[in-house]
Amino acid sequence: MANGTPTEGSRSRERREPSGFWVLFAASLFYPLTFLLARRVNKGTEHVPARGPVILVMNHISHLDPVYDAVFVHKLRRVPRFLAKNTLWDKPLVKQVMAGSGQIPVYRGSVEAKDSLRHANEALAKGRVVVVYPEGTITRDPDGWPMTSRTGIGRLALDNLDKDITVLPVTRWGTLSILNIYQKKVRLFPRALITTHVGEPVDLTSYQGKPVTAALTRELTDQLMRTVTDQLGEIRGETPPAEFYRYRAKSKSNSSESPAPEVDKAEVDKAEVDGAEVDKAEPEARN
Repeated sequence: MANGTPTEGSRSRERREPSGFWVLFAASLFYPLTFLLARRVNKGTEHVPARGPVILVMNHISHLDPVYDAVFVHKLRRVPRFLAKNTLWDKPLVKQVMAGSGQIPVYRGSVEAKDSLRHANEALAKGRVVVVYPEGTITRDPDGWPMTSRTGIGRLALDNLDKDITVLPVTRWGTLSILNIYQKKVRLFPRALITTHVGEPVDLTSYQGKPVTAALTRELTDQLMRTVTDQLGEIRGETPPAEFYRYRAKSKSNSSESPAPEVDKAEVDKAEVDGAEVDKAEPEARN
């Protein structure tokens, strides 16, 4: 890897990636908030290059995740670019922060869906850090383990096999104990403990030269998320499930429970993304 892996001591001597007003504005809000609500333990930060393109593949357990993940990346002197729901660009002030800080909107179930990967590839070509939650929503697993993921992350990684890009599995645990919207639980005190574990760069050489198919993107997606899940097991001191959780949203007609707000019912089982057939996870209960 040509970018190099800085040590904790050398990290502070690296020049901070240029950010701009809206990144600094968000940091001024996020830094004190994250400090007040939790203590942090970070592992494996030496794997995050001080410069050059990086894909962070992360689990998603709470609405607080992007806040803590943004601070985590920013403290490493990098600027995160999240793939986020396009509806965030409809909210006053939030849309200015999202657009001004270079975040990437995701349009689900529409002809604009492929634009997300195009913008992500453009960010990587500029040497940015792109943060992806492959599950596409907060996990609905009752125990907080990852769900079956959408395969956009597999396609994104495959699109960049011939480039000097670092792909890192990153696992974070602890935010759910502060904010659990689905179970309507909020705990502000005492301060929680949030652990973030960055795994070693993923070796993708075995995928080089293979035709990009739906099966290949699914294989790579599952490989990446299995590593993330195994790291979560290490953090929690537990054995992860053998299979990813598969969630089936209940319809309003036969249940009082609303589906996760990120679930788009207009999504089809297979969608065309940048010329490659990418399958959408069919949510159903894990056996």
